[in-house]
Amino acid sequence: MSYHVTIPRRPSRQIRVGNVLIGGDAPIAVQSMTNTLTTDIQGTLDQVRGLEDAGADLVRISVPDEDSSASLKKIIPHCRVPIVADIHFHYKRALESAEAGAKCLRINPGNIGSKDRVREVIQAAKDHDCAIRIGVNAGSLEKHLLDKYGEPTAEAMVESALHHAKILEDHDFFNFKISVKASNVFLAVAAYRALAAACDYPLHLGITEAGGLRTGTVKSSVGMGMLLMDGIGDTLRVSLSAEPVEEIRVGFEILKSLGLRARGVQIISCPSCARQQFDVIKTVAALEERLAHIITPMTVSLIGCVVNGPGEAMMTDIGLTGGGNNTHMIYVGGLQNHRLKDGDIVEHIAEMVEKRAAAMAMAEVTA
Repeated sequence: MSYHVTIPRRPSRQIRVGNVLIGGDAPIAVQSMTNTLTTDIQGTLDQVRGLEDAGADLVRISVPDEDSSASLKKIIPHCRVPIVADIHFHYKRALESAEAGAKCLRINPGNIGSKDRVREVIQAAKDHDCAIRIGVNAGSLEKHLLDKYGEPTAEAMVESALHHAKILEDHDFFNFKISVKASNVFLAVAAYRALAAACDYPLHLGITEAGGLRTGTVKSSVGMGMLLMDGIGDTLRVSLSAEPVEEIRVGFEILKSLGLRARGVQIISCPSCARQQFDVIKTVAALEERLAHIITPMTVSLIGCVVNGPGEAMMTDIGLTGGGNNTHMIYVGGLQNHRLKDGDIVEHIAEMVEKRAAAMAMAEVTA
């Protein structure tokens, strides 16, 4: 039996955010959000570029005031990925962001005032080829829904989402996606499952306010992993109280672990024990840093001894199994290739990976 399982995706309609397709058969997009002041134009640009280099498909920028939307107009021309403008309540910020070149507005149409204001925002989105994300959050549900349900529930979140969706539909606008985020994993999963059954719009996944790097990674992996295994999810953000680039790294690792995206080097390594023939933990940490620039999908195994090393190496592109007397076996394509004696493991494997990545890139060019 093969355990290389292909997860069937939930059928959803496809929308476009700039040059990025969301939903349908498009790859699940990974995004993050800047945490700089938007009025700090250079600082925000530097953070966007770091996220782009890490593989972000989309980047969200907060637009809380008029100075921020003016700054956005200067930031967007220098960005390689589509920018999502984060809007709360101020409909004019949405108009200004669309005009500034944002390719998506994160906004709840029902929260921005009169029907005329809603109509203006939707028209601006149409005029500037701008998508919309309806962003429902358990922590900011409408008062009438809290009164109706007594507390944030999956049913309340879905009702809110579909209410906002109906507003857009009534204005003949369909280039939108929806999120129903909660910091509670069970609540978020229940809300997304119910919403997935109730509509065919693309869904943006997230466990909101998940916590710091370790805690947030675990909560996000558990929550989004459950949904992704169900085939639910067309784009995602891992919300961490950490450097934004970590959100991109964790997002891709979640997708890579489920075979839903392939980007960069996936390292298979042992937790180490008394049998290890080299310092596995330090070697893996150094190699991950050394290979952060590689985007070509590839698997590398680093196993400290011969108990599991040869078996793992058979299933990876490049493998190293620790041996005695500081002599280690190198595998390529699952087969023994050569021995590494008294060498720098990190640099040796890194050079092999870089050569393989270059060869694969050249093969794609000439194909």
